[in-house]
Amino acid sequence: MTRTIRKILIANRGEIAVRVIRTARNMGIKTVAVYSEIDADSLHVALADEAWSIGEIELADTYLNIPKIIDITLRTGCDAIHPGYGFLAENPLFAEACAAAGILFIGPEARTMRIMGNKIAAREFVAKTGIPMTAGITGTPEELAATAHRIGFPVLLKAAAGGGGKGMRIVHHSEELPEAIEATMRQAKAYFSDETVYIEKFIEEPRHIEIQVLGDHHGNVIHLFERECSIQRRYQKIIEESPSPTLTPEVRRNMGEAAVAIGKAIGYTNAGTIEFLVDRDLNFYFLEMNTRIQVEHPVTEQVTGIDLVEEQIRIAAGEPLRVTQEEVRQQGHAIECRIYAEDPTDDFRPSPGKMTLYHEPYLPGIRIDTGITADTEIKSSFDPMIGKLVTLGKDRPEAAQTMLRALGEYTIQGIRTNIPYLVSLLQSEAFSANRITTRFCDAHTASISAAILAGKKAIPLPVPIIAYLMYTLKREPAPGLSSEPLPSLWERIGFWRNHMAIKVHIEDTETEVYIPSIAGPEYRFRIGETGIAARLLSLGPNRIGFSEGHRHHTAWISEGPGGTAFVTTGGHTFSLKRQDLLTEMVFASGFDTHGHDSNHLTSPMPGKVIRVMAKAGDAVAKGDPLLIIEAMKMENVVSAPRDAGIIRVNVSDGERVDTSTVLIELSEGNL
Repeated sequence: MTRTIRKILIANRGEIAVRVIRTARNMGIKTVAVYSEIDADSLHVALADEAWSIGEIELADTYLNIPKIIDITLRTGCDAIHPGYGFLAENPLFAEACAAAGILFIGPEARTMRIMGNKIAAREFVAKTGIPMTAGITGTPEELAATAHRIGFPVLLKAAAGGGGKGMRIVHHSEELPEAIEATMRQAKAYFSDETVYIEKFIEEPRHIEIQVLGDHHGNVIHLFERECSIQRRYQKIIEESPSPTLTPEVRRNMGEAAVAIGKAIGYTNAGTIEFLVDRDLNFYFLEMNTRIQVEHPVTEQVTGIDLVEEQIRIAAGEPLRVTQEEVRQQGHAIECRIYAEDPTDDFRPSPGKMTLYHEPYLPGIRIDTGITADTEIKSSFDPMIGKLVTLGKDRPEAAQTMLRALGEYTIQGIRTNIPYLVSLLQSEAFSANRITTRFCDAHTASISAAILAGKKAIPLPVPIIAYLMYTLKREPAPGLSSEPLPSLWERIGFWRNHMAIKVHIEDTETEVYIPSIAGPEYRFRIGETGIAARLLSLGPNRIGFSEGHRHHTAWISEGPGGTAFVTTGGHTFSLKRQDLLTEMVFASGFDTHGHDSNHLTSPMPGKVIRVMAKAGDAVAKGDPLLIIEAMKMENVVSAPRDAGIIRVNVSDGERVDTSTVLIELSEGNL
């Protein structure tokens, strides 16, 4: 029996909410968005037919509040709820609450979620099918610590209700285990409301390959082939592709059949993913099942041509699958890169804040899934993912080359991102030769970070300096260029603009730039002892093209408060500031920076205190952990910068802080 779906509430945020809205709109289905107050500027709020606030900040009061979401669903006359991924997507209580209220849940049945959504129960269920899996143990924290040696170190500690890489730690030695168990339980409780953890054997040099499945309410289960998700940092995927460059046709067929067997055994309905680890000999082991749509689902859509969200909606309405296994084909090669607000050269530290520039690439063969606009502030309360960039080519080299071009044009300023890291990774010989494992980032991040810094240093500082000075001296296009502009402020003031000397701070350097003359598009600079002639080639909003010598350059430019500027050229971003800039020229604002002295410790970013380890009167040594700040789904340890005594602790567990909050006051010396 099928049901008509006319209106859907999306119990999620960000890019997956936008993704669902767009498919629903194509199907003629109206949508209702929910949002926390700090999310009011998000794209999903603007795109939905209706948008309802569900609270301020705390997840328990907003995106995890089942009664509130059900109430809004009923009040808005929605027929169904799409949970997206994360939050309540794999919560059987949510599915049951929907059923009790007469609302269709666009996902699997609660019974299935209870079995497959819990990693321990899933392993027990799959063990009965005969499909291989890694050795594992369960029990109390004390039992885990006492028996882990039976399967041998290293081991992988995991949250039973986890997903998306949250609550996973590799433990190499038995003495590290108790502390790791405590930290994993704490993280599991925070994200999944279930502190149960378990241990499984860690496979050295594994590949992470998953199979997309679809099941309907008529007993049909099919797979949509595989995705290779081996490139991960902190157990979270950053690059996914389909088809996998690792599998042979035989292994691909066997893994697909194994995934379908699991789906049929559990009576699976809707979209789901069976995840496997594959060793160096291409033996595969069941890892877990995600009973929801995955972040990386676009690569499957690109190579199969099947809209997975549409299939989810149709399955929930009671329709049978519209394709058979024999009709599903992989065509071409798709690669997805996740764009994160984080600094790879600083251990992937999250970088929330207000962007001063957001520019997406426009190229054939690319797809961008995002939930932000140029005006969106990247919040510390949520995952640091900005969006997903997906390319499709006839083969892997073409898809990778298109990805490099697209990343080269993807410009984000005001915050740090992992774009340079992704570029360096895709350019590596290891990626090209498919010598990748789930440990790739651990093994190569140091060298990739060094390459990023070396690449930035290889760009002569005069290039971003000239770009910024030309841009600020003549914001509008110059005569002779395409748009016939008005003269710039400097040209309107008069001849005294010539022979200027301007002090410029760039990164950690201050330099004086002498400008002997400006004549139309021709500029002459002297930086240090070097004379440089430059010609303006193009000028538009936040972008400039110019030549110096025989080299042509393009730069993207934006400014923050007080005239702090960002110049992106050659794939690297530089921060600059002119000391003489007129107020009229400062055209953007949006973020604050705060420092602290060595006696007053502040948070590295806005977040929530989840554990205070220090108290007044303690004597601490340099490097001792003092407290833990949770921001963008990561735990950030604030450590003692030197040997000192604790005079005062100003925060407590559960308190929200920003970068100006003094967390702890230290003495000048030891107490």
